[in-house]
Amino acid sequence: MQPNVLLDALLHEAGVSHAGLAARVNQAGRARGLSLRYEHTAVARWLKGQRPRGQVPDLICEVLAARLHRPVHLADAGLAASGAADGTGSASLSGFVDRASALWRSDEQQRPHVVDAPAVTGTPAVIPVWEWENPPEDADVSRDGAGRVSAADVEMLRSARAHYELMYRRAGGIATRARVVGFLNAETAPLLRGTYGDALGRRLHRAAGGLVAVAGICAYDSDAQGLAQRYFHQALRLAKASGDRRLGAYVVALLVNQSLFLSEHRQAVAFAEAALRSAGGQITPALAADLYAMQAKAYAHLGDGAGATACIRRAESEADRIRPGAEPDETGYVQPGLVDVQVAEALLSLGDLAPARAHATAAVDTPAHDRGRVHRLAMLTQIELRQGEPDRAAGTAAEMLERARGMESRRLRDRLRSVRDHLAASGCAEAAEAAGHIDGALRVPL
Repeated sequence: MQPNVLLDALLHEAGVSHAGLAARVNQAGRARGLSLRYEHTAVARWLKGQRPRGQVPDLICEVLAARLHRPVHLADAGLAASGAADGTGSASLSGFVDRASALWRSDEQQRPHVVDAPAVTGTPAVIPVWEWENPPEDADVSRDGAGRVSAADVEMLRSARAHYELMYRRAGGIATRARVVGFLNAETAPLLRGTYGDALGRRLHRAAGGLVAVAGICAYDSDAQGLAQRYFHQALRLAKASGDRRLGAYVVALLVNQSLFLSEHRQAVAFAEAALRSAGGQITPALAADLYAMQAKAYAHLGDGAGATACIRRAESEADRIRPGAEPDETGYVQPGLVDVQVAEALLSLGDLAPARAHATAAVDTPAHDRGRVHRLAMLTQIELRQGEPDRAAGTAAEMLERARGMESRRLRDRLRSVRDHLAASGCAEAAEAAGHIDGALRVPL
């Protein structure tokens, strides 16, 4: 089940509590000769995605329509027999926009059934990627709405994406997420509901897709995995509406990374293949390098050394073709050294410590922003410990900790905690001291 953000948004707009909706549904049911005894707990289940039986969905719409003084259909309340309630399963693009903005509103209001929702697996996780890759395409994305959208509005969204991405790198996803989501609600949603022609509309959906992807990255970094996945699925739908295959492949790469984190390694391989296949000649060297490197990590975790080695070669070949200034804004994260640290992780999983050390050292010796440098130093620390050099690892860990200061990120805290545990287990005095410094940093709550 996926949270019903549309029903949640309507309840908020109507100013009706859970208990209030239950009482009104019971009353409306009595008018139809039904004996209903719903309480607030039933409404909570509906908001979590459970569809009530019989005539109850119609009664809910009737109650909300009377409160809002306008018609409310089953699809408007996320109660239609088919279709998703998270913003990705609508047949029409305008319906998707309504569902997507409902999710943003619920996130900004910190609704637990949305923020704490688990990531979906199996077919529901695969369908958004399949729908992006396959027909039908959006023949016309023009819209007549409230307020005319201009090229300057689109440029504002592009600038906002760059701004929040930089904030994320410097401060982490926890601190940045609320700002991005607030911007989506205040600025992006009204523009998507505005008036624009097809050509400008495609640029608008592309800019919005890039921004929604950053919201997903921040949710992922905050360990809200289900929410992050829903943002990535939304970004994928926006990418399809834009007609930009490169943007879609970038979003799929984010899903590959999340699949690796969730230990869905076969899914990571399949998603990466879908992105490489569907983007085809439009894919850039930086994105191809990252996709192949992540595939290598997935194969390594599956114990497939041959598959991992083949992907490592392809990743390194693509990395050699990267040309600064020839990449779209979103692939700027593929900085020099990123492929090296990805390859080091794959080789470490395969037990090839010497080449893993060489790649990790090369990554650390290459300039990077602080967030990327923390991950590179953490990988080198882990390899140094595996090679029996705890004193050297202690020094590497000290630099890692210094770079991580000031960032609010659950992913980085997980990385620090893992490094701390390995240092403490080494039995080396210098390593134990470094572990103590990490302990001190971890005491500060996020």
